[in-house]
Amino acid sequence: MKTEFTFLLAARQCEIAELEQLAQTCELVGVIARFIHALQRERGMSNIYLSSHGTQFADQRERQIQECDAAEAEVRRHLDRLDTESCTARNGARLFSHVAVVLHALEGLPELRTRISLQALGAAEATAAIVKLVSGLLGVVFEAADMASDPKVSRALVAMFHFMQGKEFAGQERALGGRVFAAGGIDAGGLQLWRHLVDSQQGCLQVYAECAEPEVLHADLAARDPVVLSEIERLRRLGGALRGGLDTALSRDWYYWCTRRIDEMKAVEDLLAAHLRELCGQRIVQARAGLSDQRAALDALWERTASQGAATPAPYGPHLERSLFTMVQEQSRRLQAMGDELDSVRTSLNERKLVERAKGLLMAHRQLTEEEAYKALRQLAMNQGRRLVDVASNVLSLAEVLPQVR
Repeated sequence: MKTEFTFLLAARQCEIAELEQLAQTCELVGVIARFIHALQRERGMSNIYLSSHGTQFADQRERQIQECDAAEAEVRRHLDRLDTESCTARNGARLFSHVAVVLHALEGLPELRTRISLQALGAAEATAAIVKLVSGLLGVVFEAADMASDPKVSRALVAMFHFMQGKEFAGQERALGGRVFAAGGIDAGGLQLWRHLVDSQQGCLQVYAECAEPEVLHADLAARDPVVLSEIERLRRLGGALRGGLDTALSRDWYYWCTRRIDEMKAVEDLLAAHLRELCGQRIVQARAGLSDQRAALDALWERTASQGAATPAPYGPHLERSLFTMVQEQSRRLQAMGDELDSVRTSLNERKLVERAKGLLMAHRQLTEEEAYKALRQLAMNQGRRLVDVASNVLSLAEVLPQVR
């Protein structure tokens, strides 16, 4: 017959199994980060290549494609290691759905590259295609953060996701600025998009700063070169002027300084990934030590009860029952504290879900692009002096009274 002893230890073993699965997922996040970085570089080069009608970055782009292929192969190897049979992973349905979307998008990457090489599509179209792929990869990271059952690991994943998202917006800005300078000018729509990308970077990096460990933030600050940020600001002002006649040679300067900044961010991203791996390892060691201590304590209690009773003692004596009850209480309090901390950490992820759903509703009912829907939500928030997530929640509350989209 299974006893309290059995289930108490089983609870610890489940905790260890979840942490081991989480460690594997965190490894995947690090690999995805490297692939996204390679894609971001390819996207920037492709933009200047197309906007300059093939006169710039042709050779560099071909070399970068080889780096992307190697990074993609590593991602596929890690995806092959995911357990798709047990179907017990928290949020497994959403995680695996995102993975399926990513793998489908990767199938179209060779054709996209061929069309870029032949200059058979515009820079904006090429950017949109790679942005969609990167968005899918970031969706996998988001679900990994949302499925984390350990609050410390979850906090580290939330910090990394928002940092990666902020870095992606920086990459999109690099691509947009490359197009603007290579083409020699910008229109009002392009200027609006540029401002949106700058604001989005700041929002993501703020959440990252709230969740990251102090040592990571210190390393981040130490890695920043003020000259890089100064040059980017200078070029932003030049490129954002609503007039033509920009010096097209500035596209190389823009790409150089943005790449310097994104490479600095990549170093921090690597640090976040290393911190994740180390944290997962520490938590697994602690959980295994807790299981070992619990087994030893229960064995000692059982032996003490047996030695004080008859030759064949009753299954439970009063002392053992009290001790078991104390251990169960302690474990329950620890798990409750972890759950409360986890709920706090997930706040930013839950807010993001609300904003994404509200954006989708506006896109469907007002035929807006994703960018236009986001801007509409932000404008409402500013006009009403409220938080973006509160406005998104209000928009979603109207979903039931809106007509069905046909």
